[in-house]
Amino acid sequence: MANIHSQKKRILRSERERLENRRYTSTIKTYFRRLESLVEGGDRETLAGAHRELTSTIDKAVKRGAMHRNTGARKKSRAARLLAGSAAGKPASE
Repeated sequence: MANIHSQKKRILRSERERLENRRYTSTIKTYFRRLESLVEGGDRETLAGAHRELTSTIDKAVKRGAMHRNTGARKKSRAARLLAGSAAGKPASE
């Protein structure tokens, strides 16, 4: 354990920031899984809303520094590709 007061404060602050970053990353993973399940289920009306919510959360995480901007761009790209694939792939298979 740290002996200096400022070190103790820094440890507490780091822990708070770590938990905040985990909240963002966990939420993003949950939204992405939800988007995948909506694509599988073919629920089109909630699909756009789920995608919007996911990209908004990714943007907030990047802005806060919880996620690197390239990682955020990659995740948004994968979500957009998933959304585009669901829109293009469904009518062709029916």
